[in-house]
Amino acid sequence: MGDEGVMVGSEVAALAATFDPIPLDVLTAEAEALTLKVHGPLVTYSRKVFIPLTKLCRDVCHYCTFAHTPRTVASAYLTKDEVIEIARAGEAAGCREALFTLGDQPEARYAVARDALAALGHATTLSYLQEVAAAVLAETGLLPHLNPGLMGDADYAVLRPVAASMGLMLETTADRLSEKGGPHFGSPDKAPAHRLAAIEAAGEARVPFTTGLLIGIGETRAERIAALIAIRDLHRRYGHIQEVIIQNFRAKPGTKMVDHPEPSLDEHVWTIAVARLILDPAMTIQAPPNLHQPEELGILLRAGVNDWGGVSPVTPDHVNPESPWPHLDALTEATAKAGRLLRERLAVAPVFARDPERWLDPTLATIVRRQVDARGLPIVDQWHAGTGDSIPAITDGGATKRTSQLDDVIARARAGERLSIPDIVSLFEADGHDAGIVADAADDVRRAAVGDDVTYVVNRNINYTNICLYKCSFCAFSKGSTRAERGPAYRLDLDEVGRRAAEAVERGATEVCLQGGIHPAYDGHTYLDVLRAVREAAPSIHIHAFSPLEVTHGATTLSLPLEDYLGQLRRAGLSTLPGTAAEILDDEIRAIICPDKVSASEWLEVMRTAHRVGLRSTATIMFGHVDGYVNWARHLLAIRDLQEDTGGFTEFVPLPFVHMEAPMWRKGQARAGPSFREALLMHSVARLVLHPLISNIQASWVKLGHDGAVAALRAGANDLGGTLMDESITRAAGGRNGQLCDPAQMAQLAAQAGGVARQRTTLYRSVAPGSVAPAGA
Repeated sequence: MGDEGVMVGSEVAALAATFDPIPLDVLTAEAEALTLKVHGPLVTYSRKVFIPLTKLCRDVCHYCTFAHTPRTVASAYLTKDEVIEIARAGEAAGCREALFTLGDQPEARYAVARDALAALGHATTLSYLQEVAAAVLAETGLLPHLNPGLMGDADYAVLRPVAASMGLMLETTADRLSEKGGPHFGSPDKAPAHRLAAIEAAGEARVPFTTGLLIGIGETRAERIAALIAIRDLHRRYGHIQEVIIQNFRAKPGTKMVDHPEPSLDEHVWTIAVARLILDPAMTIQAPPNLHQPEELGILLRAGVNDWGGVSPVTPDHVNPESPWPHLDALTEATAKAGRLLRERLAVAPVFARDPERWLDPTLATIVRRQVDARGLPIVDQWHAGTGDSIPAITDGGATKRTSQLDDVIARARAGERLSIPDIVSLFEADGHDAGIVADAADDVRRAAVGDDVTYVVNRNINYTNICLYKCSFCAFSKGSTRAERGPAYRLDLDEVGRRAAEAVERGATEVCLQGGIHPAYDGHTYLDVLRAVREAAPSIHIHAFSPLEVTHGATTLSLPLEDYLGQLRRAGLSTLPGTAAEILDDEIRAIICPDKVSASEWLEVMRTAHRVGLRSTATIMFGHVDGYVNWARHLLAIRDLQEDTGGFTEFVPLPFVHMEAPMWRKGQARAGPSFREALLMHSVARLVLHPLISNIQASWVKLGHDGAVAALRAGANDLGGTLMDESITRAAGGRNGQLCDPAQMAQLAAQAGGVARQRTTLYRSVAPGSVAPAGA
């Protein structure tokens, strides 16, 4: 035994000595606490179809009923048409994963397999697997997961472009189980060294990989610990293990091990708990739910399980055909009884789905990215911002193991405390019943802060040019010589800007909102001229204009300090600033979506300076693209901290990313916006985090749609923003919720939310409908 083997042996002995004396209930309590700390109450599963491409195998594992001999199968391989038929049935049933399970290299043992492959135009099973997996990927919406046995570098290189993930059960590292009399005798592919080499090669190839242990086949507890250490060490080296299955042996009729004793429930629970404590805390641990009685599932969850693996509404478990999948309703109920929440995942685990560029082939990366939310879980309700889709319910289930923790965070938010980043992330992670608790708490805080009035402002958007020097990858509004496919470029002259402002007054507006691209001909004088044109044409109108990017551009081109230039803008008629160009106030994200734009600190400095010279402003967040909950938390705290210093923000406006025409989405570089749960929670969490410093949280009817805006008004928002008249930026991104929401519609939305509509000025003073507010109001 080499030095490394001695070290592993010593660690195995030490861990065995540590775990063996611990009572099982103490061990599982520690494992459950660690699971909840890292994974929260969510338990995932994959909705899949099981495709047994071939049941021929060169191995003869003594417990297996999956592998057959040529005399007992109708054909050596499923045809491609048969594979596609199974996949399409799964797609019709709402499945997202195509699980290919097959025997290991049957062509090495059986002439019939070699002949069948030759007829199919292939020399190896893996070559044929590549063809049919590619067909499933191209012709259905399913993501292939491949379990073909041992693979090497060349195999992974060929299969990686057609598979979201792959897997190989390690089962054990005990060589003695491959000796005569052992369950793996006569199965060359079950040699632990070969399987460890295949798992390591998957790490080298950056393949999201599933592996695990099969317990109760004659191994000792110490040997299980050794296998877990081997998996842990490979994952530490490559980071590619997406889940570890702890599967319990089941004695099956017709096998050599039919009389072998099955492991007890306690033995399975002990192994799961030890796995949770040995492996990386973020590791997903899976146990097959169909190999236990329904009443035992909660016990497995308490031991450290956070995933049930694949469950099929279409195909049986071909590996354990005697054990049918549990019905999803029953699995949901059993999970809920344990204080957990069942949620669907993809064939690729959430942590890998959040970083698809690293782990997936480019084509698969785009497919995965477009399906998931910020957690890396699929958006199953298919709601998207700006589309007018029906809103889904988000508050299913009962209280979870995290509910009391959320209650504590909410209590501190109600008291006006500054929450930490982990606190805020936990609020964004709330799902099911817990999401309802967050939304209800935000609504209570809203009612205490501003009452039941639902405010709105009658305004007009004037976007004076869509020509822009900047290359923000999310923006479908800006145009240039290379962007002609998204519509013509334009630049309004000053007379037209003034005319539109005067027309806005005639139509009852109290505000014009002025923004545009950074035209190459614009300098600081341009923005001053725009203000003078508006003020001359509409002396009474409130001018809400110029993002921090435009202000920075104006000051820089005139070589003026921000304070001096903002003073000039104010004297020329500027009343307030919109809080756009904020996007995500985290330079980690800005480096991806708007690298040439103002930095987070520069945006904040413009607002700080504006507040200092007497100009108030709004604040926004544009979310749901390449960002995550930590980035959202940093953004909210940056806004809160500045507000605590200056008091200059009038409102906070969440703007869910509208993806349809956004360049980065079209290039496969962004998610398809937030889920509805995330969009709604942004309003709720903003209300809690910013309390009591910012009283007004706006719901964008343009982004959310009318029903979505009503839901937000019941979850912490109190303002519907502007009637807009000429909304064009969201429309350019593919939004379909309209360009105008008149006062009558505002009143209807407010009533639906249980509130009373009240027209306001930009600074939230009341104004009688149809009257003219003072220019600075």
